[in-house]
Amino acid sequence: MSDIASQVASSINALEKEFGVITHNLANVSTVGYKRRYGTFSKMLEQQQSGDKAESSSEIQIKSNYDFSQGNLIQTGRNLDMALSGKGFFIIETPEGPLYTRNGAFSTNKNGQLVDNQQRVVAGQSGPITIPSTADISQLNVAVDGSISIGTTPLDKLKLVAFKEGEENLVPVGEGCFRMTDESNKPIEAANVVVKQGYQEGSNVKMIEELVNMIMVTRLYEANMKFMSAKGDTTNSLMGVAMG
Repeated sequence: MSDIASQVASSINALEKEFGVITHNLANVSTVGYKRRYGTFSKMLEQQQSGDKAESSSEIQIKSNYDFSQGNLIQTGRNLDMALSGKGFFIIETPEGPLYTRNGAFSTNKNGQLVDNQQRVVAGQSGPITIPSTADISQLNVAVDGSISIGTTPLDKLKLVAFKEGEENLVPVGEGCFRMTDESNKPIEAANVVVKQGYQEGSNVKMIEELVNMIMVTRLYEANMKFMSAKGDTTNSLMGVAMG
């Protein structure tokens, strides 16, 4: 296979992966706390084909990144639903180490501990946040700084963190949770983040934007497939001449 044909084949593979990223985003347009993935290969390829000054490279970049921008806050009125406005994460405690999430659709387990939808404990400043079994959940109050109380009785405060070096090394582990892979990028106390009780943060997927991206990726895929098909027809014609 020639260098050009090999590069086109790699481009087709990269576009297929990017198409998969887009369809995954669309499937999660209503998922609480979901953060969209995005690829840059199709945009780079379109720039090259339109004659822009983007540099050509034989190395095909198929890595996708995560967009941690804020999703819309949706009011639910449920006292154990919590959303974050601003930069930060809730901490979910697991035996394998802490996970970080924006999904604040919480409940309580049989021990009265605040947990996520996988029954994993939500971290408070003093450890697991425990709500007494005698407490009336309708009297639960979560202040904008994450302080939790029942009536006038303080219980604990949510442990909210951000990352000084940014979120680029967070990797998804499912259910809207992420793990930090860069041990040097330690979590720090989140600043300028507000807790909104009775709200959930919606997905940050914008359907129209994803559909536009899907059309672009499809168009580029079809163009590359046509090139490969034409290349194959030319090769077959030359082989026919050679074989007499």
